[in-house]
Amino acid sequence: MEVIYIVLPLALIIVGAAVAAYVWSVRDGQLDDLESPPVRMLFDDEVSRRTPRSPSVNPDR
Repeated sequence: MEVIYIVLPLALIIVGAAVAAYVWSVRDGQLDDLESPPVRMLFDDEVSRRTPRSPSVNPDR
């Protein structure tokens, strides 16, 4: 029964830290745009294909 005096305050501290982290992330604007990051991920390959090859690489070999 004495363990509840340690576990309960520890659990409340952990929950309070999680709520504080969530509130901080919302106020910081990290959850504002949920649509464009997955779409931007799809277009990352397009940029890398357009980069020219270096002259030292011969594609015919």
